[in-house]
Amino acid sequence: MDNLEIDLPENIAEGTYSNLAVITHNSAEFILDFVQMMPGVEKAKIKSRVIMAPENAKRLLLAISDNVGKYERKYGEIPLLEKEIDQQPSPTVLGPGGKA
Repeated sequence: MDNLEIDLPENIAEGTYSNLAVITHNSAEFILDFVQMMPGVEKAKIKSRVIMAPENAKRLLLAISDNVGKYERKYGEIPLLEKEIDQQPSPTVLGPGGKA
């Protein structure tokens, strides 16, 4: 894939903010729902959904792990404070056949 060209449409290039991800799976695919939760709003909204094969989900896991490592080597460790973790709502991971 040395000469892979990727087109980035303008509306996608703007990106979508997400502060929560809910991941579900079945035997054939992983479903990643990127959610935006706003203070004072009781209902969060899924802003983007990505569906991928298990092999590609694992490749994504490895790529994110590699990039977090590179980031931390350059900028320092990304802190995950217990207080902050406890305040975050726990997403419901629905597992095989689940619906988000």
